[in-house]
Amino acid sequence: MAADRHVPDRNRSNSIMEKRDYYPILESILFTMGKSVEIKTLAEALKLTQEEIKQILQDMAKEYSEKQRGIQLVFLEDSVQLCTKPQYYEYLIRIASRPQKQVLSDSVLETLSIVAYKQPVTRGEIERIRGVKSDHAIAKLMDYDLIEEIGRLDAPGRPVLFATTEEFLRCFGVSSVAELPQAAPEQIMEFKEEAESEIPVTV
Repeated sequence: MAADRHVPDRNRSNSIMEKRDYYPILESILFTMGKSVEIKTLAEALKLTQEEIKQILQDMAKEYSEKQRGIQLVFLEDSVQLCTKPQYYEYLIRIASRPQKQVLSDSVLETLSIVAYKQPVTRGEIERIRGVKSDHAIAKLMDYDLIEEIGRLDAPGRPVLFATTEEFLRCFGVSSVAELPQAAPEQIMEFKEEAESEIPVTV
C-alpha cells in the first residue's frame, strides 16, 4: 500500500522535513489537548528547538489569519492554544446553550485587580490595601482558577504569595501581565465585563 503523502515520514530526519510538514502534527496535538500546551513540551515532542517551534507556530497563525479558517492560535506567554475565532461564536451558541452571564462582585474584582497589578502579593498585603479581610474573595478567585499560590515570601511566618494564572490571561484577552493597561476606572469596568462573560460561576 502506498504511503499517505500528507503524513510526514517519521523515518526522515527533522533536518530535511519542511516547516509545513509539522502543521498537521501540531494542529492535531493542540486540537486533541483542548487546552494550552507549553512551547517547551511541543519542542520536546517534535525534537525541535523552542525557537523553531515558535517560528512554525507563528507561520501557522499567519496562515489561519489569512485564510477562511474557523480556528486560530492564541499565544499565552510560554504556551499556545488552538481556539475558535470569535466571529464564529454565534454559530456555536446555536448548538450549545448560551452560558448564563455571571457577576463579579466588587470585592472579588478589587482583590483580583490588586493581585494582577501587585503580584506576587501576600494575603496580608491585599488586606492592607483593601482595608478589610479578603479570605472569601481570595477563595473565590482560586475556585475560578484566576489566581494561584506560587510560593512563600521569605519573611517571618512565610506567608503565601499569590499571582494570576494562565486562565486569567485567557479570560482578559492578554498574552501576559505586561500587556495590562494602567488601571483606570473605565478599563477596570471593561475588564469586569469581559471576565463576567467568561467565568462560569456566580460570585
